[in-house]
Amino acid sequence: MLNKEVTLNLKVSPYGNRVLGVVKEKYGFKDKSQALNKMLDLYGDEFVDREVREDVIKDVIASVTKMELQNKKPITLNELDKLCGLK
Repeated sequence: MLNKEVTLNLKVSPYGNRVLGVVKEKYGFKDKSQALNKMLDLYGDEFVDREVREDVIKDVIASVTKMELQNKKPITLNELDKLCGLK
């Protein structure tokens, strides 16, 4: 997984702003982006795996290979999206 930072311009509710302020102070962060990252570290695993598991990768590769053999042609990105449940 890449560890490259991304710059975002976010709008948060007044409540969200207060929460970030409290987290910032609680952990002694210098800015609210560090507070947001802390919250994401604490709760992000409930929504997204930190890294793709090896068994998932093997399953996708097997499914793509099977699909290509059945169709006798390479799989398209659209078909791959459907296979992964993205469309």
